[in-house]
This record gives sequence, C-alpha cells and structure tokens, in this order.
Amino acid sequence: MTITCISPVDGSIYATRSTLNEFEAAEAVAKAKVAQTAWAARPLTERIELVRAGVANVGAMNDEIVPELAWQMGRPIRYGGEFGGFDERSQYMAEIAEEALAPIMLEDSGAFKRMIKRVPHGLVLVVAPWNYPYMTAINTVAPALIAGNAVMLKHASQTPLVGERMARAFQNAGVPADVFQNVFLDHKTTSALIADRAFGFVNFTGSVAGGRAMEAAAQGTFTGLGLELGGKDPGYVMEDADLTAAAETLIDGAMFNSGQCCCGIERIYVTESLFDAFVEKAVKIVEGYRLGNPLDPETTLGPMAQARFADLVRSQTAEAVASGARALIDPALFPQDEGAYLMPQILVDVDHSMRVMREESFGPVVGIMPVKDDAEAIRLMNDSDYGLTASLWTADAARAEAIGDAIETGTVFLNRADYLDPGLCWTGCKDTGRGGGLSVIGYHNLTRPKSYHLKKA
Repeated sequence: MTITCISPVDGSIYATRSTLNEFEAAEAVAKAKVAQTAWAARPLTERIELVRAGVANVGAMNDEIVPELAWQMGRPIRYGGEFGGFDERSQYMAEIAEEALAPIMLEDSGAFKRMIKRVPHGLVLVVAPWNYPYMTAINTVAPALIAGNAVMLKHASQTPLVGERMARAFQNAGVPADVFQNVFLDHKTTSALIADRAFGFVNFTGSVAGGRAMEAAAQGTFTGLGLELGGKDPGYVMEDADLTAAAETLIDGAMFNSGQCCCGIERIYVTESLFDAFVEKAVKIVEGYRLGNPLDPETTLGPMAQARFADLVRSQTAEAVASGARALIDPALFPQDEGAYLMPQILVDVDHSMRVMREESFGPVVGIMPVKDDAEAIRLMNDSDYGLTASLWTADAARAEAIGDAIETGTVFLNRADYLDPGLCWTGCKDTGRGGGLSVIGYHNLTRPKSYHLKKA
C-alpha cells in the first residue's frame, strides 16, 4: 500500500511512502524489543542527554521544517513552525525525569527494603496527528524514551515527512535506530500488531472513530491506551472580564491554524451585558485576517489540511444559517474561499440544536451565545460529548475555580486559552478520551509500578 500526501496548498502530490507489510512490521517490532532492553539498562542521565540532543537536532532543521509544514498541512510560514513548544515540552519532561521516575521508598531498614519502582512498558506505539505534528508527537516520544521505552512512531498520512525528520534527528544524536523507529503502517497492519500484543502501550491522538478502532484492536490484550480524541472547547466571558483581551485570545483560539487545534475554541458564551460589545470586537478581528497561500509571509490563515475537512465546516455553517443563525463575516472579504481554503466565520443566533454548536468543527468557525448567569453558562458548557479544555474570563479567580469545578473538562483556563502547560497533565473526559500526557502523570502512564519487598538475611 502507498501513503500519499496531497498538499492543501495546490492539490499536488507532495509525498508518497510505501507501508510495511505485516512481516516487515513484525520484524521492526522484534528489533525494537531487543534494542529496548539495552536502552533501558543505560543510565537515566544518559537517556535524558540523548533525547535532549535529538530535540536540538530537530531545532537545527527548523528552516527546512517550516515550509514543509506549509506544503503538508497548510500552516502559514509566518508562524515559524512548532519548535518553541516542541522544545519547551521535551525540556520540562527531561528536567523532572529523575524525580518523577525515582523509586517510592517505604522502608530501608536492617530488616527490610520495601519500595515501588517505575519500569518501562517496553515498546510504545505513538500514533500522531497532522494538525500539530511535531508537538503532539514529542508529548509522548520524549518521556517514553527517557523512561526507557523503545518507540515506534506512526505519523498521519498528511504529514509523512515529520516522523522521518524526528527519527533522523534522534538517531543522529545517538539514540539507536531500533530504539526510535519511524514506520509507515496501514490501519489493518496497525490493528493486527496491537491485537498481537506487539506494544506495551499505545498513545493515539486523533478522531473519536480512530480511538474506537484502537480500543477494538486492543480488546482482550490488556494493552494500555492513551487516547486524545475530539473536542468542542468552550469559552465563557463574565461581566468583569477584560473584554479586549478576551476577544483577542478567544478568537485567536478559534481561528489559529485555520481552527485545526486540539484545544481550539469552538463555542463562546458571553454574559448578556457584554454580548454586543464582544461580538463587535470579534468581527473586527476576523475581518483583519488574510486567507491565502501559506508560503506567503503576509498570509494569516492558510488552507485546511484537506478539502473534505473544509467541506464539513461549510455544511455545518450552512445548516446553522438555514436554521436561523446569522453569519457576520462578509464572504467578499475572502475571495479565495474554495476547496481546502475556507474563510473564517462568526455565527450568532445559534443554539445547541445546531451541529456547529454540538459536533466538532475543527475549522475556522465559532458560534457565540449570550448567557444570563454562571448556571446557564455551566449547563451549556457541559452540554457536549467532549471535555478537553474550557476558557474562563473574569477578574475573580475564586469564582473561576468554582465554575471550573463544575465543568466536565480536562483543563480549566483562566484568562487564557489554547495552551499546553507541560507541568500539568494533558487529559480529557467523555468522548475526548482517556489517560494523560506530560507532567509527572505522563511518566506514570508511560511506565508501570513494580513493587519490591526484600527481607534482608
């Protein structure tokens, strides 16, 4: 089978790669498992330094990576790629590794030594998405390697060059080739490997349907799964919010990367007294965007990764308008709106009967609703199948924390949005998935506890 990357820039074939057959894939797994034993036996400090060197090698490639990303998934070159977050996350995980992976010592007396160690799963499969292809991959790759696991990286077919670059960077730094492998696999082979217990842990970032496929493949194997799936993240603007900051941050959170962000803002609730003013500011922000070729430094919105993704958002928007919603952005401002190039849109007079307020859009559209009070906002924020992040806007931190306690979500933001803090667990609930990455908890998920009860002679 051949994997083909169709560039959203112009519809051309940008890259093709052949997938491994089942025999080749099984051979790659066998090599990784042999290499992992020696890798785990290396001192932790050595593994940390090799991972850091691999990260630095990726940074040295950034001038080549940025236009590659534009061609593969459409992000404008003006934003400079992902190395800032890529580096921040990996360096943080390197810094906390010794403490996070240290044994829990219960007793070390003349009679007994009792402790709990954290040991690697063995081989970890990382299935990474195309929207932030470097940052989402490094969330698991760096701590998995540091913890002593071997890693197989299966990247999205839209971004096939990313896994190749990462593997090359880490291998050039001294990480053994069999310890960190980039592989091209079709869905059938991936499922067969999981079902055959090839992996000690699988981390998948992608669609809800993809997560279900992972669970189906792992059924009965007891393989650990980390799943980050869909999202419909809300913002809530209260009466004492900094309105300008709220509008700028929430609209950027909704539109950046053409709305293709895991924790992008997809619906906004504004207290009635500020609703009109917020909407006015939001419209002005969006009217200032420039949709176009991502290789043009003046472009602020590039194409979506595939035309079919753009068509989904178009259909959600059209259905909402047909049901009474009002679209506030004039299409005349964005004449390139066709195919994968999708104009941004703000919708008002929306409600939760509309798909655009319930289903994941993953594109540059956001619905804005007025609310009477906190209770209504909480009810609406929780009226979703998803739970990744929520962004609250108020000067009262205690109020925000109390509201956060009532929201079904993985992360609560106050006066910010769309940011992944590596010191906090990246997690979700409901159809957003299970497990947690980064932070100390990320290391716990990438290892297993092993208890020692040693009676001394």
